[in-house]
Amino acid sequence: MSERADEELLAAYARGDAAAARALTQRLAPRVLAHAYRMLGGDRAEAEDVTQEALLRLWKAAPEWRPGEARVTTWLYRVTANLCIDRMRKRKRIGTDIDAVPEVADAAPSVAEQMQQRARAEALQGALDALPDRQKQAVILRHIEGLSNPEIAEIMDIGARAVESLTARGKRALEAVLAGRRAELGYEDDD
Repeated sequence: MSERADEELLAAYARGDAAAARALTQRLAPRVLAHAYRMLGGDRAEAEDVTQEALLRLWKAAPEWRPGEARVTTWLYRVTANLCIDRMRKRKRIGTDIDAVPEVADAAPSVAEQMQQRARAEALQGALDALPDRQKQAVILRHIEGLSNPEIAEIMDIGARAVESLTARGKRALEAVLAGRRAELGYEDDD
């Protein structure tokens, strides 16, 4: 038996099928949480709040959902990104320092590997946080979430060429910020 499509599960939920909502939540919540976590600079509590809010908005939209207009995941990524951007703008207004939030490390590697992974993640997050919001969103969706340019264009409500431009400028900016830190972060040149 094949897995039910997101739109099919959403339509089933709109008809009162609670199991469909559970299945769709189990499928989409981890992706939304991961995206929000990265967008919000590693603030897990805020990412969980954004995930909950994005899914609540999906459930509210379910009865009026028009199949074929947008994919459920595309719509959900757009809502998540907008909620994150709203929170980041609010932080900037009240002066919260995103860089002060510690990065959560995987417990499996050795302590030295954990420290190196943490330094790399913090360096990447710091470099991402230095990007303009739209570049940051495009780079995260493309290079971290692995979405295609057309999917990103739909999420960000821009053209595919604009996505290419944003990701290219963002990637160049990240390279420029991180280039001088290769040795410090444990990346040895293979030349």
